[in-house]
Amino acid sequence: MNASKKVISDILNGGRILEIPFFQRAYVWDQNQWERLLEDMQAITLNKNPYFLGSVILKQLPTSTEFAVGDLRSIIDGQQRLTTLAIFFKVLCLHTGDTFKFDGRFRILNREKTIAIQHNHHDIASFNMVMNAEELNDIEGSGKILGAYNYFRKHISKYTLDYDVIMNNVMFVGIDLDEKEDEQQIFDTINSLGVRLTVAELLKNYLFSRDDIESYEKNWKYIFESDEETISFWDVKISAGRAWRQNIELFFYAFLQIKINEPGKGIDAEDKKQYSRFDALFNSYKSFIEKYDIDKDVLISEIRDYAALYFNNIDYAHLEQELPKDSSIERINALIFGLENTTLIPYVLYVLKKTENNPEERQSIFNILESYIMRRVVCRSNNKNYNNFFTDRLIGNDVCTADSLQELLIKSSGTGSEMPTDNDLLAGFMDSKITNKQAKGVLYMIESSIRDRSSQSTSLLGMDSYTLEHIMPKKWENHWEKIDDDEKRNFRNRKLLTLGNLTIITSSLNTSIRDSDWKTKLQGVGTRGGLKRFSSGIEITGDFLERSDWNEEAIEERAHFLNHLAQKIWKF
Repeated sequence: MNASKKVISDILNGGRILEIPFFQRAYVWDQNQWERLLEDMQAITLNKNPYFLGSVILKQLPTSTEFAVGDLRSIIDGQQRLTTLAIFFKVLCLHTGDTFKFDGRFRILNREKTIAIQHNHHDIASFNMVMNAEELNDIEGSGKILGAYNYFRKHISKYTLDYDVIMNNVMFVGIDLDEKEDEQQIFDTINSLGVRLTVAELLKNYLFSRDDIESYEKNWKYIFESDEETISFWDVKISAGRAWRQNIELFFYAFLQIKINEPGKGIDAEDKKQYSRFDALFNSYKSFIEKYDIDKDVLISEIRDYAALYFNNIDYAHLEQELPKDSSIERINALIFGLENTTLIPYVLYVLKKTENNPEERQSIFNILESYIMRRVVCRSNNKNYNNFFTDRLIGNDVCTADSLQELLIKSSGTGSEMPTDNDLLAGFMDSKITNKQAKGVLYMIESSIRDRSSQSTSLLGMDSYTLEHIMPKKWENHWEKIDDDEKRNFRNRKLLTLGNLTIITSSLNTSIRDSDWKTKLQGVGTRGGLKRFSSGIEITGDFLERSDWNEEAIEERAHFLNHLAQKIWKF
C-alpha cells in the first residue's frame, strides 16, 4: 500500500483507466452535494488555496485487452467524488469552449479516446452520454448522473471558475493498492464514516464481469435485487449472538459452510477453520474458489438455488405470526431467530435442498431437530460447539434423513452434543435457570403445540408479541409471607427463577402489580389488569391461576406439568 498527497492530474494522467466495479452501487449524490461542491470550487478560484476532498483508494488490476491500456485500476473509494468532478469539469469546459483540456485529462490518449472513468452498469449509459456531449444542451432522462449534469449546466458561470486553478488545488489522500492487498479491510479502516461495502457487493463484483450481464440478471439480480421488497428482505439485520448481521450476510456465511463441509470436497482442516469465521468472509470466498479450483459458473448457479430456498423459508417475520402446532419450517424459524440459533441455518438450508421432493422426510428431520434444540435449551446444554456440530458432523456426514439424524444423535452420547434424556429434561424443568429470551421461547413453543385452535376464543399471537413474567415476583419479600429460615428463603429464591414459576403474557404488568401479593397480582387493581387478564387463553398457565396460594410446591407441580407436555412434544 502506498499513500500520498495527490492532485487530480496524479489520479487521471491520460494513460490510466479507472474502473468503477461494474456491479457497484449507483451514483447517489444529489443537489445538496452538487451545490456545496460548486461553492467550494468558486472559493478555490477566488482564494487559490489548496482544498482537501477526501480519500481516493485505487487498486491495481491486471492489464486488459478490452481497454488496450497498460494501467488499469479499480476505484475502491472515491466513486462519488470522481464522478461528480468529471461531470463538473465537463460542463465547465463546454461553457468555456476548452473541451481539449477536458479530453486531455478525462480521456485516454489513444486512437479511440477512451473515457478514463469506466462506470458501473447502473450509470454507464448516462455517464457516457454526458462525457460525449458536444454542446450545452439539456439532456433528458432520469437518474442522479443526468441530474448532476443539468444542475451544473444551469448554475456554472465561467466567470467565477478557473479550470487550471481548481485542477491544481483540489487535493486527495491517494492510496494505491497492489493486486493482492485486501481492499475491504483498508476501505473499512479509512472510510469508517462512509457506507461499508458489504460481502454481497464485493462478491457480486468478483463473480461477474462486464461481459456477464445476462448471467448477473438471471442468477443475481432476480434473487437479490428484483424489487424493493426483495432488497429490503436481504438488508434486514438479525441478532446473531453478540453481533447484528444482515440476512444476506447470514445467507452467504451459511452457503459457504455448506460448500466447505459437503462430503468429498477435501477441504483442508486449517482452511475449514479459517472459512468458518464470520469476519473476512469475502476473503474466505476468494480463497475457497481460487485454492480449490471452484467453477464460478457452477457456484453462481448453486448460490441462486440456495438463496431462493433461504428467501422462501428463512424469515424473522415468523416471530410475528402464529406458529403451527406440528413440526414445520415456521417452528424452525422460531428456533433460529426467537432462541438465537443462527448456527442452525447452514444445516436447515442443506436439509431444504436435499429434501425438496420429500416433504414428509423434511418434516421428520425438523421434528427431531426441534426436539434436540429445545431439550438442550431446557437443560442449559452448552451450545458453543453448535457450529461444528451442524456443519462438520451433520452436513459433513450427509445427514439428510430422519433415521440418519437419529442414529448420529444416539452415537453422540457423551460427546457434549448428545440429546438430553427424559430424566435430564425433568431435571431441567425443575432446576434450570435460563435467560429470559430462552425461557419465553420454551414456554411459547410448548403453548403453540398444545393450543386447541378450534375452541379457543383467544388466538395465539406471534412469539414476539409475548413477554415473560415471574408468577412469584423476585421481590416477593415485600408483599408475600415472610420466611425467617435462610435455607428455605434461599430455596424459594432459586425456585422462582425456574420454568415452573414463569409464564408468557400479552403485556407487561404494571410494576406495582408485578410485585404485589398473590391475590392482587392475579386480579390487578382498578383498570390495571393482573395475571388473569393478560394470560387469558394461555393453556400452560390455565388452572394454576385458580390456586388460592402460590408457593414452592405449586412451582414444582407446574414444572412437572410442563415437563409432561414437553416430553410428548419433543420425543426421542
